[in-house]
Amino acid sequence: MTNSSAPGVSVSSEPAPREPAPSEPAPSEPAPRNFVPRNVLVTGASGLLGGAVADLLAAQGHKVRTFQRRRGLDGTDFVAGSVSDPDAAARAVEGMDAVIHLAAKVSFTGEWQEFEDTNILGTQILLKAARAAGVRDVVFVSSPSVAHFGEPIAGAGAGTADPARARGFYAASKAEAELLALASNSPDFRVTAIRPHIVWGPGDTQLVERVIDRARSGRLPLLDAGAALIDTTYVDNAAAAIVRGLDRMDAAQGKALVVTNGQPRPVGELIAGICAAAGVKAPGWSVPGRIARKAGSVIERVWLAAGKRGLVHDEPPMTRFLAEQLSTSHWFDQSETRAVLDWTPEVSIEDGMARLAEHYGGRSPNS
Repeated sequence: MTNSSAPGVSVSSEPAPREPAPSEPAPSEPAPRNFVPRNVLVTGASGLLGGAVADLLAAQGHKVRTFQRRRGLDGTDFVAGSVSDPDAAARAVEGMDAVIHLAAKVSFTGEWQEFEDTNILGTQILLKAARAAGVRDVVFVSSPSVAHFGEPIAGAGAGTADPARARGFYAASKAEAELLALASNSPDFRVTAIRPHIVWGPGDTQLVERVIDRARSGRLPLLDAGAALIDTTYVDNAAAAIVRGLDRMDAAQGKALVVTNGQPRPVGELIAGICAAAGVKAPGWSVPGRIARKAGSVIERVWLAAGKRGLVHDEPPMTRFLAEQLSTSHWFDQSETRAVLDWTPEVSIEDGMARLAEHYGGRSPNS
């Protein structure tokens, strides 16, 4: 599961603006040995993960340019526009040595055309522009959902992206985009795909704060008592792994690598930790997963129809895809990722929860 991790938690189609996290230290992953500063374009830098990637690159001494619809980071070279606009993409990649592509439409509902335009055609346009501009290296930030087909995953590797089997328009479009990106890999245009799984941290408006808001209002059930094991990724760890994709491109090119903390936890435990960090009561009621999956299918259709009539403007409280993710274990073998990237996560789930508690004024689950 990527970009969501709680019942009734929705994700917007644009990267959510980052909320400041004063208690969170700036990323400090050291630059690699024999460091050579590069000009790096980061798309989607207004989101939590994209912003962390841009911050880390800048902290290491790279010259960073961001490319998104609205201005994001202060003091950063910025190009306004959409990845699906060829002219804007050409301006964005001009003079760049490398590209980290995070921009995407992320949602549980919507029309296929919306996902295709941003996730597939946008990636195609950006890759074409990057190659024409002489960019050498591209990190395509993907999702484990491109190779998750509804069955439990227990200690498996990344697997091959399969648009035909991926569940939902988001996963299918990201799967097709990943295949396009990796197919463009060549000795003079190196591409790798990094798939971070369920990224979270202080200031996260897409997962953490939606869990908090829904728990506070009593609209946050667990599925199957929250027993499914899932492996998440603290935002600093995800950012460091993505940047390592650039540093280790000799080994990473042509590969798809799943990135997680390597600490599978029950969904219920993670949600309880987030709630404790914010000082709100964790959900105490549960819905059978099979019922949630059936209900999710109905709710999704109703929500889509209502949205077309302008009656709703947010994400549905449940979809079949979300119900499958929340009631199905999925955690991954990290051995290839850590060997290829020469990387290990530095922030544990426990430390991450403590940072959430410091930021939101609650208590750490371990205190």
